[in-house]
Amino acid sequence: MVVKCEEVWREISNYLDGDVSQTLHAAIDEHIHGCKGCAAVLDGTRNVVQLYGDERMLEVPLGFSHRLHRRLEGNMAGNRRSFLGWMVAAAAGLVVVGGFEAARSSSVNHPELRSEHAQPGAGVPPDMMVLVSSDGKTFHVAGCPFIHDKAHVRALVAREAEREGYAPCVRCLKKYLS
Repeated sequence: MVVKCEEVWREISNYLDGDVSQTLHAAIDEHIHGCKGCAAVLDGTRNVVQLYGDERMLEVPLGFSHRLHRRLEGNMAGNRRSFLGWMVAAAAGLVVVGGFEAARSSSVNHPELRSEHAQPGAGVPPDMMVLVSSDGKTFHVAGCPFIHDKAHVRALVAREAEREGYAPCVRCLKKYLS
């Protein structure tokens, strides 16, 4: 099954919640690995969900939600469903635009590297087989104990890993770092 960007955007929330079929989940996974725009939307959506799901982010006074709910009901005139639909659409639009803006700004600006974990691999053989995981930002040799998310590891050549934005692991590939 092949999915297009629009289908990924439409199902991104269900995908994150695990409410899609296994076939669609696999198709979205495959699409995201090859599409930087959709990968950015996924990361942005995941970040928004994590931020707003953290109860420490916003502490509201006791009884606030009840007062807010009562006030919203009093201010709502007309069809309630259309208002809520527009609010959901606006919020989704903001998430999508924010994801694209984050992807664009991160690909345009290249600030000076501040971490040894972000060093480019100048001497890594381009045809060397390496492992990457969807959660990590580094590539590793087989058997490296520092591989993130070992359940979602895929193999590719170092040249392709660097093209996708992965940097070499400073532990298992340190002999190739400058």
